[in-house]
Amino acid sequence: MVQASARRALSPAADRVLDVLGFLATQSGPVAAAVIARDLALPRSSVYQFLASLQSRGLVVHFPEDRKYGLGVGAFELSSAYLRQEPITRLGAPLLATLTDRLGESTHLAVLHGRDVLYLVEERATHRPTLVTDVGVRLPGHLTATGRSLLGAAPAAHVRALYAEDRALERRTGVGPRTYRELRAVLGRVRELGYGFEESDVTPGISSVAIAVLDREGWPQAAIATSFPSEARDPATRRDVAERLRPFAAELGRRLGAMR
Repeated sequence: MVQASARRALSPAADRVLDVLGFLATQSGPVAAAVIARDLALPRSSVYQFLASLQSRGLVVHFPEDRKYGLGVGAFELSSAYLRQEPITRLGAPLLATLTDRLGESTHLAVLHGRDVLYLVEERATHRPTLVTDVGVRLPGHLTATGRSLLGAAPAAHVRALYAEDRALERRTGVGPRTYRELRAVLGRVRELGYGFEESDVTPGISSVAIAVLDREGWPQAAIATSFPSEARDPATRRDVAERLRPFAAELGRRLGAMR
């Protein structure tokens, strides 16, 4: 068994290896070892050692003609295993059950998939209206509270790329942003408030409030939301609802490994 002191000594090296793997995951294509060393402020000799270790496990592949490195099939296998195990669903479902009990309203958990939000969990409250946010349903992200909270937390360049054309901004109930400029204003309001919301943009008479779940880099992973009849809540109470959602979003982030 490795002694505690030895584990502590090995931890920095393990961290650096994971830094290299994480860096490769953020790139649009293979990169040179020199670029990795420069951007991570690591000795080039160490980077080559880390890459060799990752390559031996299939997590990294070397492209000799280009003198570059990219993610290997082992990384794909890890991502596939992640999807099979459904961690967001498994970790989020118990939290939503508790949240629904406390709020007395239906709650849901969604992720951003392109311009849509995909609903992974819905916890329905008794004697409340049936919602369209059932598990597996996709809705336009720019219309939903979950989508707006996720888009509001994403980099502006990413949002602009998703909505390069105004015709991507479809409407369901006759309300909601019609142009990228209008969407940008909506998301500016989301960032200002710290939560996403919509009022009858998806279903007439139904409002929603959502909080984004962020990863350690500040990227949105998912969103937790609650929906309720619009007349049941004064608009001034949206902030109170958001504050009740916030600790559950933070807890899901913690469970998923986000550093707080």
